[in-house]
Amino acid sequence: MISFVATPIGNLKDITLRALEALRAADAVFCEDTRHTLKLLNAYEIKKPLYSCHKFNEREAAQKMIALSREGKEICVVSDAGMPVVSDPGREVCRILREADEPYTVLPGPNAFLCALVLSALPSDRFTFLGFLPEKNRDRTALLKEYANARETLAFHCAPQDLDGDIAAMYRAFGDRRACAVREITKIHEESIPFTLAEGLDGEKRGEYVVLVEGAPMRENPLCAGSARDHVAHYMNAGLEKKEALKRAAADRGVPKSAIYKETLDL
Repeated sequence: MISFVATPIGNLKDITLRALEALRAADAVFCEDTRHTLKLLNAYEIKKPLYSCHKFNEREAAQKMIALSREGKEICVVSDAGMPVVSDPGREVCRILREADEPYTVLPGPNAFLCALVLSALPSDRFTFLGFLPEKNRDRTALLKEYANARETLAFHCAPQDLDGDIAAMYRAFGDRRACAVREITKIHEESIPFTLAEGLDGEKRGEYVVLVEGAPMRENPLCAGSARDHVAHYMNAGLEKKEALKRAAADRGVPKSAIYKETLDL
């Protein structure tokens, strides 16, 4: 069996009993950085063969996992911290395992953005996790504009060297909103810093950040009271192409275009 195992995001005591059981029973551990995982295993006196599984070799790693699993071996897949696949390597591995009809499971555990959401005190009834923003300005701007009217709390991962630029890009796309920067989660210097996008975040930037941004304010639009299909049809009847009508209706409703696309397939 292949198991995707969540590991601590800071405090090593946050590892679960199931994770320890799986790691101790594993015949091989595939990890984002073998040096990083070795520190975790050494802390619990676990010695296992380690194999790399990072964004540049996922296909090869997946094939190795399948071969070992079909020999009856127990396999663990971990990232440096938190849940594999979520802003970490593993998505391609999951795809290949599914295509090969190779069963796998997941052992839940620490997750940075969920912890940050609680620490931020921003609304948590609905939220969207967007991870790291694209490196290219054009791609970053396009992504942020797509969610500019989303009413749920938005969660981002930010490297310290990118934080100021990311916040500035959010301000350009969203305007001024409440936000919160959370760093060093579960560690001694854990911080949850409220700020606004207009003012930015002062001080030296250290450690990995999760930035939470409040959703867009409610916009009153009578079209939103009806179905998404009728909403898009209204704009198409006004002369817009379907793509633009979808974009306009999604913006009105504060949702991504993909959220209403299926309701408009017959238009």
